[in-house]
Amino acid sequence: MSRNFQQMVSLARRYCELIEAADAEDVFWLKEVAALFPKLHAAVDVCDYGAYDASVALTPDLDTRFELYSYLVEILSDRDPYWLEFDRADDSHGMTGSLADDLTDIYCELKHGLRMADEDPERSLNIWREGFTRHWGRHLIDAERHLAALAAQGRL
Repeated sequence: MSRNFQQMVSLARRYCELIEAADAEDVFWLKEVAALFPKLHAAVDVCDYGAYDASVALTPDLDTRFELYSYLVEILSDRDPYWLEFDRADDSHGMTGSLADDLTDIYCELKHGLRMADEDPERSLNIWREGFTRHWGRHLIDAERHLAALAAQGRL
């Protein structure tokens, strides 16, 4: 398989390891996630994808997803919520962005592709490409923006 694919696999594995090792006492994992996101973004953009396969859509285990999300909300604490760009125009509702939600959705999508990376690399690439285009790419961009804001505030 291509070098780009191997890089994507390596970055996806590292991201999943960081999320699985997330710890409230040590936010170094979050700094590593922030440093990893631009590389992940670039890698998914340069991978050589095949034709779209509709069967690659993620069917998440909602209980497992909710457990991870709840844990991340707890350990991120006040670093979790953020304003989305359009929220500023109307302060009548609360913050609508959640770093925990972003991290969880990215994790689920990357983990889904990793499950078949060894047995069917092309399908794995399709999972990442289609997931990025349809879903987790927006989470990645929102999370990158929020992590940059946290870093600028000295909270990362």
